[in-house]
Amino acid sequence: MRHNTRKRSKTTQRAIAATAGLALGAGALIAVNVYASAHESANINSTKRAPQSPADPAGGATTISCPDVGAKLTSVPGRARTQVDKELALLDKQVAEAYQKLRSSTRTIHLDRSFATNAIMAPLKDRRTSTIERITIAIGRSGTRPQGLEALAACTLRATGAQEQRPGQEQGDTAFQGNGPVAADFVDITTVRPNVKSPRKQRGASAGRFTTRCGVNANKLYNSDNIIVAPGVDNGAHHTHDYVGNQDNDAFTTNEEFAAAATSCRNQGDKSTYYWPVLRLQDGTEEFDAQELGGGAEGNTGTILTASKVTLNFVGNPRGRVVAMPKFLRIITGDAKAFTNGTANANASWSCTGFENRQLTDKYPICPQGSSLVRTSKFQSCWDGRSTDSANHRSHVAFADPRTGACPSGMKAIPQLVQRLVYDVDAPSLDDNGQSSPFYAVDGFPEQMHKPITDHGDFINVFDERLMNRMVQCINTGRTCR
Repeated sequence: MRHNTRKRSKTTQRAIAATAGLALGAGALIAVNVYASAHESANINSTKRAPQSPADPAGGATTISCPDVGAKLTSVPGRARTQVDKELALLDKQVAEAYQKLRSSTRTIHLDRSFATNAIMAPLKDRRTSTIERITIAIGRSGTRPQGLEALAACTLRATGAQEQRPGQEQGDTAFQGNGPVAADFVDITTVRPNVKSPRKQRGASAGRFTTRCGVNANKLYNSDNIIVAPGVDNGAHHTHDYVGNQDNDAFTTNEEFAAAATSCRNQGDKSTYYWPVLRLQDGTEEFDAQELGGGAEGNTGTILTASKVTLNFVGNPRGRVVAMPKFLRIITGDAKAFTNGTANANASWSCTGFENRQLTDKYPICPQGSSLVRTSKFQSCWDGRSTDSANHRSHVAFADPRTGACPSGMKAIPQLVQRLVYDVDAPSLDDNGQSSPFYAVDGFPEQMHKPITDHGDFINVFDERLMNRMVQCINTGRTCR
């Protein structure tokens, strides 16, 4: 369901991308049940060709884990960017195809423990090796050829731990793929100790606040693209996003189109795009994308929940003044692959109204009656003063020191976007595994098991210059403006 009108050129680009098969797969780690039983050896590999971790003996999820090549690219020349983006998307497609074969071969794997290694993992490594080589050649034509990327070609099989079964489901039932969440992913917020600390404001701090009101996506503008990390790639996110602000959001939108588009923001000077993965209630409902990539075809199922409230605040720096953001600055906070990539870039914050001094990163909160679920994303507030984006979409911005508020050397403080989403959702029932009151979960790459730590947010600055300067003045003079 896409409520933005598509230009013919964009439709053509999508058809080309789909024909080329550049956006089928998602990520680095994909879960599948391999039918290991409690009384058998759970190691699904018997050769030494690629060391494997055992599958869970209770029939839990086994995964394909591949290094994230895109995260290692710190410099990509402009001339190489288009090809590199396509090759990175191809790496995702290759993993997705390997997963499909792993999923359809579970009974074969149960009988022949070497099948996964010889028929799935070895060919996957060969395909990835060729693709990574094309990436290094493309970069080397216009800049310094990256070293060591070939070491990222090999992937491994790994168990992710026991998966809970739904009542009536038999062990090894492929109708339930076990891609999460599970009861262990939830915790009662009232049992969490207060853990929020803020740096002390110093003399000269920019203590103001600027609020922009852009709605809650009541018009249901959704897609599974990601213009920041996968420009020109249809379904580049492999999960569905909510969008507020700019109404021309897809993988093919240009800066000129952003600037000319309509906006859901009350102040028409803010045409920025704000987007985040949707939250779903895992209640068995078939949404519009139930059969589509990015939706049900990639494990994102159930009722899409619309936030009851979305607050977009820009705040200052506790150490000094802020400067204006450059137009079309792109910022990603959090990591959609944090479950497999590790927590270096994770920035999830889950809580409940009335308890927001207690923030969770790797658990979903169970809120008491009368309290609503809250997702908070704080974006990077230091900028390198030059770039609107970077090869890994991170190094051009940074977080200020959490204790002092100081930016890294050479960086400038900019207004910090603090995004707060509130949802009215019933607490899930853990004793019956979400049967009487279903689990909720954030959309994500299928291999990320819908873990809360993968929550993330995206922002592209399309404020007009006059309104951006007003924001900076408001923040630097300590005022509250809307």
